Amino acid sequence: MNLATPASLYAQRRAQLAALIGAKGLAIIPTAPEQPRNRDNDFLYRHDSYFYYLTGFTEPKAWLVITGDGQTTLFCAPKDMEREIWDGYRLGPVAAPAQLGVDAAFSVADLDAQMPALLDGRDAVWYPFATHKGLETRVDGWLSGVRGRVRLGALCPEQQRDLCGPLDEMRLFKDAHEQAIMRRAAQISAGAHIRAMQLSARMLRDGQDVREYHLDAELLHEFRRHGSQYPAYGSIVAAGANACVLHYRADAGAVRDGQLVLIDAGCELDGYASDITRTFPANGQFTGPQRTLYDLVLASQEAAIAATRAGARFNDPHEATVKVLAQGLLDLGLLDKNKVGTLEDVIEKRAYSAFYMHRTGHWLGMDVHDCGSYIEPSEIDRVSERKDPVSGATVKDRPSRILKPGMVLTIEPGLYVRPAAGVPEQFHNIGIRIEDDAIVTQAGCELISRGVPVKADEIEALMRG
Repeated sequence: MNLATPASLYAQRRAQLAALIGAKGLAIIPTAPEQPRNRDNDFLYRHDSYFYYLTGFTEPKAWLVITGDGQTTLFCAPKDMEREIWDGYRLGPVAAPAQLGVDAAFSVADLDAQMPALLDGRDAVWYPFATHKGLETRVDGWLSGVRGRVRLGALCPEQQRDLCGPLDEMRLFKDAHEQAIMRRAAQISAGAHIRAMQLSARMLRDGQDVREYHLDAELLHEFRRHGSQYPAYGSIVAAGANACVLHYRADAGAVRDGQLVLIDAGCELDGYASDITRTFPANGQFTGPQRTLYDLVLASQEAAIAATRAGARFNDPHEATVKVLAQGLLDLGLLDKNKVGTLEDVIEKRAYSAFYMHRTGHWLGMDVHDCGSYIEPSEIDRVSERKDPVSGATVKDRPSRILKPGMVLTIEPGLYVRPAAGVPEQFHNIGIRIEDDAIVTQAGCELISRGVPVKADEIEALMRG
């Protein structure tokens, strides 16, 4: 399957951004810096998402400049045969215009010298605020260079604008090419979850010592085996009580017969993330209490999926989830109705938050928690204040985003039951989350991560294999 992004698509994005910043605007987009891991080694390099979205270029030490009239200039690392022996091939500024479709390219060493001239005559300079440490200071220095020439006729931009706004809005809607990559990423990740489930049951049947890192290794193997560049985030592999820690990282914890295992893991493929969570019995067979809570979480996810469609609000899936979970907590005695009241009381007072403390989803794309406003832009001035019943903090409520085709989000309800007074003991230390990736469509949503089973009976059947 060839999912290589054509250079023309990046050119279209650059042209769209140029139109958004105005004829006399200028946008500056740096890629991510390299990050040292220890004395003589860097972390595995990963580009900046904004920069990659506009260029498809994955080398470090690069900057993109776009003017409102559509001219694009790339600054990148120059060719250096000695360094390339150690660090790998560099495209270089001579080859960059033809390969990347930019109008001009220069060595990154020329950036400071050239930026004042590029800024001269522009009315606004756009760059992503609060994303690159020191970028504001760098821009200030370039603007000072322009001001130093005002008596020679130079015109300095009078405005500094946040480029995150227009870029976030562009990235929020995934085109057909992006969706194809994300489907493939989800397919790879689903296969990895299947392998981890089956390995857990097989090793326990064989009497082997099973650790969380064994399952994590299976995930990584499957990601890379199918061409994924790396995990989209640090994989969560949590056995037993560890599943009640929301951001637990795969460690050396024992995976024991009779426990549940929660795996939240997804690969990144060609710059796009997947994000899947499954919870399964380590030995392949749910106990009664485990199955009861699992079926409740799955029912809440099904309600959220039904609420995910074009024209609905981003908050609708969460509200659908909460209604199902809150009623289930009352029915099972995890919440005492004599203390917390009716279903409406539980929802209003957020009494369910002792067991369900996160939201039901987030945007998904180049970043696992992708960019994009959760507030409907056309209704941003409709605001009301309330006091949060749990934290006591003042919350400003604005209408949540209206879902439209091409948006991609996760749907991930959960329940986390820690030992506490009044909590039935059979549910202690059970943590369950079920997460799928969904593309919003006109009629509903397309679940692209269901290559791994989600129903309890299907999970058990898979793990018997």
